[in-house]
Amino acid sequence: MSSSTAWPLWEVFVRSRRGLSHTHAGSLHAPDAEMALRNARDLYTRRNEGISLWVVPSTAITASSPDEKDPFFEPSADKPYRHPTFYEIPEGVKHL
Repeated sequence: MSSSTAWPLWEVFVRSRRGLSHTHAGSLHAPDAEMALRNARDLYTRRNEGISLWVVPSTAITASSPDEKDPFFEPSADKPYRHPTFYEIPEGVKHL
């Protein structure tokens, strides 16, 4: 199959029976969203572990580059209040 007639790549996200969020399960090729869902069901939920599937064209995903991780995530370094160790636990508080 030539690259001009190849099926698009889809990213598959599965929500497990015990989970609250979808996690990336893998990728597959399919001609359209409906076939991508069917193929994802057959490939990634064979043991009835999933309750919901998302399929997203890989071309619709924008990602940061691992090569630029330091400059990209650096702005969060100047916000220490986002880290739990920034806060002091008052005396008498047993559980948070």
